[in-house]
Amino acid sequence: MVETTADVRRDIELTRERMSSTLAELEHKLNIVEVVKEHPWPSLALAVGAGVLLSGSSADVKAAAATVTATKGASSRLGSVLDEVVASLMSGVHQALDTRITSWVDELKSAIGAPSRGGVSSVIPPRAD
Repeated sequence: MVETTADVRRDIELTRERMSSTLAELEHKLNIVEVVKEHPWPSLALAVGAGVLLSGSSADVKAAAATVTATKGASSRLGSVLDEVVASLMSGVHQALDTRITSWVDELKSAIGAPSRGGVSSVIPPRAD
């Protein structure tokens, strides 16, 4: 039997509709949030069981040991680089704060008529008490 173009297009459209409905059903069944909402107690039991099995396998200990082994030499190099970065950052912050505070003090001194830092020694002489 010879199929016409219209028959082939109709078959393709029917196949698309079946596939779309099948995919929609699969998405609904595989939606974890929906499954947990519909069946909370079995979901909780499954989660507890999986937790018990994973804790008994000591996979976390193996993963931690592998991580330590992989990063053994990197931690000292990374630590020294981070120390340098932090020291540089703190030095810059200190200089910026020192400059800002000095300018505020000078502004305050000029506002009250006291001599500013320019030309005046910043060393305070000892008291004569």
